[in-house]
Amino acid sequence: MSLSVSDAVGSLLHAAATGISVRQNVIADNIANVDTPNYIATSVDFESSLRSALADGSFEGLDISSTATNTPVGANGNNVDLRKEVLAAVQSQYQYQVVTRAVTDHHNLIKLAAGGM
Repeated sequence: MSLSVSDAVGSLLHAAATGISVRQNVIADNIANVDTPNYIATSVDFESSLRSALADGSFEGLDISSTATNTPVGANGNNVDLRKEVLAAVQSQYQYQVVTRAVTDHHNLIKLAAGGM
């Protein structure tokens, strides 16, 4: 049974999952380029946009932006800090697990409210 319910909570969870997914991809790119000369690492910020969307009640066109990190540049022009990226990857994975669990719980509550089991 597929649920196609659009509500504020579902939209918020979808936006959060999308932002975390983009962040995970950027972290993976940073880690993959740890030895690439002149590579400048980037980070993703979507939380401020998500807060604004939550205040406005509209999750259309959520701004997920990536910006260069301010980590010092090494001798080869690369500024990827592997320890920082690995920690960010672990945190991001934990956030994604929490959000996907919330999505599952949300769908189960909708099914229960609709009289399903």
